[in-house]
Amino acid sequence: QVQLVESGGGLVQAGGSLRLSCAASGITFSNAVMGWFRQPPGKEREFVAAISWGGSYINFADSVKGRFTISRDNAKNTVILQMNSLEPEDTAVYYCAARVSGLNSVTNLKYDYWGQGTQVTVSS
Repeated sequence: QVQLVESGGGLVQAGGSLRLSCAASGITFSNAVMGWFRQPPGKEREFVAAISWGGSYINFADSVKGRFTISRDNAKNTVILQMNSLEPEDTAVYYCAARVSGLNSVTNLKYDYWGQGTQVTVSS
């Protein structure tokens, strides 16, 4: 079965960095668009970043541009979200998602599979 397993969340002070990793299995990873979404406390899930199957096309939410980067290693079936200059507003549960066909999307409904999520807490 398909599994997306996130790791790397935790507690960090404002201005710090965290590196989230998502390991995928059960899908043809090299053909999948991979995305990161987050759900802040009491709010709806929102788009963070997406990367195309080959890594050539990348999208970011305006709120994280210039602070976050996304990358993938198709040999290891892994996608990485590097988060720098973290702010308290980045506090959320972060989810990895896979879209097995199609282009990058900022819409959560376009993604077929989801991880369980990892908590990121940024203290002020």
